[in-house]
Amino acid sequence: MQVITHGIGAHTFVAGGLAKAALPYVDSVGAGSVQIFVGNPRGWALAAGDRRQDELFAAGCAERGIPSFIHAPLLVNLGSPTAATVAKSVAVLDHGLRRGGEIGAGGVVFHAGSSVDESHTDQAFKQVREALLPLLDAAEAAGGPRLLVEPSAGGGRSLASRVEQLAEYFDAVDHHPWLGVCFDTCHALAAGHDLITPGGMTAALDALVATVGAGRLRLIHANDSKDPVGSTRDRHETIGRGTIGLAPFAELMAHEAARDIPWIVETPGEFQAADIAALAALRPTA
Repeated sequence: MQVITHGIGAHTFVAGGLAKAALPYVDSVGAGSVQIFVGNPRGWALAAGDRRQDELFAAGCAERGIPSFIHAPLLVNLGSPTAATVAKSVAVLDHGLRRGGEIGAGGVVFHAGSSVDESHTDQAFKQVREALLPLLDAAEAAGGPRLLVEPSAGGGRSLASRVEQLAEYFDAVDHHPWLGVCFDTCHALAAGHDLITPGGMTAALDALVATVGAGRLRLIHANDSKDPVGSTRDRHETIGRGTIGLAPFAELMAHEAARDIPWIVETPGEFQAADIAALAALRPTA
């Protein structure tokens, strides 16, 4: 087993068994962290876990010294004007937190969501409060995974795309200690953060910390982008081959807020081993 234990890992699919599928992939790409779906990423079904596979996965991650994370289904939208969508979103987040506890995951990532219609924005944040507070309270009481809100790529009445917009999200839940942030580089660029110009990545991270406070950043999605700044398009590219390029990732790696934070690459699977190695090479040596 040869695993790079620098905390830079990958999202992997788990068809065929959580431990059976994920752990060999972790080893093959040299991952120092891992992110998975625990159900259909584009569906609402609450898939039951396999106790033996759960135990083997948790033990395998512990043996390798790597953290694990769950990504909630992409349909989650706590700000939706459709009551059924909100109810299903709450159910899958609750399911994700429970499954996260069973496999020893550190967090459950979910997208910030959208009000869909401008007239629904105030109500959308009331829904965020009503939905998240019970989940956050229960997760904290159980000592389970944190919920990690991921700002979107922008557009569509997003509740949070630029990191400064997380202020209203955190205000809605009284800055609950069990809510953290997942920072996605492709999303941030698409939402209008100029990460390409020297100092731009630092400015984005500084703004994130100023908005939500130190210690809230719990995970980084490291994705290059096929599109330019402000595109509102979430199209991932191999690290160093997109519009972000390598230098901004080195800048992110050096930022105090990103120190010791796990990274997950969500780039095309055939390039993930190379992407992990490229990012590892950017780590400060001192």
